[in-house]
Amino acid sequence: MRTDHSPTPGRAAVADLPAEDLPPEDLPPAEDVLAAELVRRYGSPLYVYDLDRVARAAADLRAALPERARLYYSLKANPHPGLVRTLRLAGCRPEICSTGELTAALAAGFDGADCLYGGPGKTAQELREALTAGVRTFSVESPADLRRVGAEARALGVTARCLLRINGTGAGAGVGLRMTGGASQFGHDIADGLPDLAEFTGEGTELCGLHFFPLTNAADPAGLLAEAVASIRTAAALEAHWGLPLRMLDLGGGFACPYAAPGERPRYQALRGPLTAALDEHLPGWQGRLELAFESGRYLVGDSGRLICTVTEVKESRGTAYGVLDSGINHLGGLSGVGRLPSLRAEPLRLAGSTAAADGMVETRRVALVGPLCTPADVISRAAETVPPRAGDLLAVPNVGAYGATASLLGFLSRPAPAEVTVRDGRVVGADRLVLRREPLPGHQTPEPVDHPTEHRPVEPHPTEHRPTITRS
Repeated sequence: MRTDHSPTPGRAAVADLPAEDLPPEDLPPAEDVLAAELVRRYGSPLYVYDLDRVARAAADLRAALPERARLYYSLKANPHPGLVRTLRLAGCRPEICSTGELTAALAAGFDGADCLYGGPGKTAQELREALTAGVRTFSVESPADLRRVGAEARALGVTARCLLRINGTGAGAGVGLRMTGGASQFGHDIADGLPDLAEFTGEGTELCGLHFFPLTNAADPAGLLAEAVASIRTAAALEAHWGLPLRMLDLGGGFACPYAAPGERPRYQALRGPLTAALDEHLPGWQGRLELAFESGRYLVGDSGRLICTVTEVKESRGTAYGVLDSGINHLGGLSGVGRLPSLRAEPLRLAGSTAAADGMVETRRVALVGPLCTPADVISRAAETVPPRAGDLLAVPNVGAYGATASLLGFLSRPAPAEVTVRDGRVVGADRLVLRREPLPGHQTPEPVDHPTEHRPVEPHPTEHRPTITRS
């Protein structure tokens, strides 16, 4: 845990002095002042998303990609409607993997035709929903996946454009989390040879291009470039093998952002020239005939979000101080345990003015930050040598705009979700909270309460008789 803008030793805490009595260098930063005000207004914990940062990230990434490349936002990173709407206005399109993400995209103002629908295991019901909503572009993982898409499209009298996702050999770059290049549920494996076009031809579908996504969260631009160039070479080989001009090529993403710790997004300006050159070399004339696409989730929204939480108490145990927070793995880092995210080693920052260290003491201790859940797994930050927080301190976990609330254990132990607040230019533009609730399944009648033979209250329906859903309130 770090302390930002902490008071000078021996002086009163910033929070204890009126702003007009403070010299300019001791004024708390505007985002900390806003965060403290939002806690007073909406409670703790809460996520705060800065929409201006989202727009800047989209502009930065566009500047790093070949001209006229289309940029898709992967809603899995964060489907919050404020973020999705901001990216729509920035010219992005939605990349989705569920009907829930489709609903979020439509609510943000996209049309179904704007969406790229991917993911393994697509069911007939979700395909029917997507096609009915106007989705026409799908990434398919196998011949069987293409046939499922085709069957539902044919039943509705429409044609689905399909990209074949490829599990290629890749460049073997040792960066990020590899998604393909070995045994994988993702993509059609070409390790043993290029596929026959006849396998991917069927009624209701039109094979129009290829989809690659070899790795994710690659901070090293050289490794990211090597993987993209390897995908371009594979795409050229398939185009020649099939004798069929590609009309769309999705080179995936892999763009990185720090997670739950201070840091800046990488800058990928060096990608544009070499990527354009590789496309010119291997796919001549691509600019006039090929829709080039890239995807990103964490890069576009990661640095927009902070999780603001409160220290409820600090306790000692065998040489370690435990800062107990009102937020834990139910609000942050739930996917860390399955390897989808970096291991959760959060580095929260104290908000300016949080610590009333009027005596100027700066003695360090081994401190662990833990959440409120009844499990020893609820650890936000392992013990490190630092100045212990105090009860009532506000902490901010930075860079959690991606894979934060909706990538966590929101239903675990039935605690409420954090509030989520969107701000632009320092002003609140939206505030809501995810709510987990149950709804009756179609055709199922909720049992009438039964009078209990004793003085106890009537028996409630068993919770497994309903399906949990997530809404916003």
